Amino acid sequence: MEKSKKSKQSIQRSYHLFDAEGKTLGRLATQIATVLRGKNKVDFTPHIDAGDLAVIINSDRIVVTGNKMEGKVYNHFSGFPGGITSITLKDQIKKDSRKVIAAAVTGMLCKNKLRDRMMTRLYIFKDAEHKHKIDITH
Repeated sequence: MEKSKKSKQSIQRSYHLFDAEGKTLGRLATQIATVLRGKNKVDFTPHIDAGDLAVIINSDRIVVTGNKMEGKVYNHFSGFPGGITSITLKDQIKKDSRKVIAAAVTGMLCKNKLRDRMMTRLYIFKDAEHKHKIDITH
């Protein structure tokens, strides 16, 4: 009995387009993480990075529920004493909304060495223009 092995040549990747306009941040991030991980494919294997590419447009028009715009805070620590900086979700969306979606998707992917490779296949755009050939639209 011969076992089938996946190789880099046998992995078929396709582009998935996600329109973030009017979508909730967390629900959109779970759909993106599923596509990047490859869990939507029939031949999903947890230890193999066989996911697809995700293209997100209109990242400036993402919505959140409740009072997360003022209440959700992103912290960054430089490692030095007094080196913590905080920014609210509202300010981060004004500054760069792509980082908000990237942080949400990063937190939903598996915490191992495959995560960095999966995140390289994530393309986020502030408006509706992009240069990728789309296979599947969500």
